[in-house]
Amino acid sequence: MNLTRALLTATVALAAPVAAAQTLAPPFTPPPAPVAGPPPDLAFGAYQRGFYLTAFQEAMKRVAANAKDAAAMTLIGEIYRDGYAVKLDTGEAARWYRLASNLGDREAAFELGALLLTGAPGVDKNVAAAKAQFERAAAKGQAGALYNLGVMALGHDGAGQDFAKAADYFRRAAEAGDEDGAYSYGVLLREGKGAPLDIAASAQWLKRAADAGVIAGQVEYAIMLFNGVGVAKDEAGAAKIFLRAAARNNPIAQNRLAHLYATGRGVPKDLLEAAVWNRFAQAAGLDDPELDAATAGLTPDERARVDALVRRQAAF
Repeated sequence: MNLTRALLTATVALAAPVAAAQTLAPPFTPPPAPVAGPPPDLAFGAYQRGFYLTAFQEAMKRVAANAKDAAAMTLIGEIYRDGYAVKLDTGEAARWYRLASNLGDREAAFELGALLLTGAPGVDKNVAAAKAQFERAAAKGQAGALYNLGVMALGHDGAGQDFAKAADYFRRAAEAGDEDGAYSYGVLLREGKGAPLDIAASAQWLKRAADAGVIAGQVEYAIMLFNGVGVAKDEAGAAKIFLRAAARNNPIAQNRLAHLYATGRGVPKDLLEAAVWNRFAQAAGLDDPELDAATAGLTPDERARVDALVRRQAAF
């Protein structure tokens, strides 16, 4: 995590001439005694600041002093998993995560589940064990675990699809703050799978995902916004969202944006921009003969400008 530092600046006022008669300063009043509270978390504080060796040492001290300090164990697992200040060792990370998970730490359960789901050096892939860890974390409201259980309910673990269970997990994940959960729940509401069909509610959840930067959510919500499905029609607003997703290399958004520029809907008509975004979509494998035909009449000079725009955009 990045630590934001606030720089405090003092404003010094120019002193006025000393008055003939000055008011005496009030008697000195000692500052109030500090309010008792929990001691600072030196380990996590050091981790946030990037002092990983200090964080590791402080966390190890805490475990030595308290064999049930699950939060410190989880932090040690993080450091081993990422190889910060120690040699990267996912097997050792899993060991610490398991200790913390068994003590009830939901983040440790989630991280251990993630390692078990795909496998890693020193950690055998075990989907059933991963699911058990996700269920342990989800029982305590861990958003990522709820989302992963929703994905698994759709057949990720090789079992049959259970849309009702997936919808419930995605909804709970979204309510716990997971934006991928918001997107997935919105899609199921729109399709009426696992939950009653509700286009308006679908649009609300997809908008939340789009606003949070979920690219798939941006594409889906922009389509609904453009067509006025579940939300008031707004072609210009849809174009802005397509542009955000297109700039992040989503080929569907690039293709839709190219069509908008070619037809002048939501944006001023601009065949050069249409050609540029069509080129990006084509590079990702999305061919569109209609767009090819719409931009076929560009002059050699205009095509050279398209090439220059593509190179400039690709540099970002």
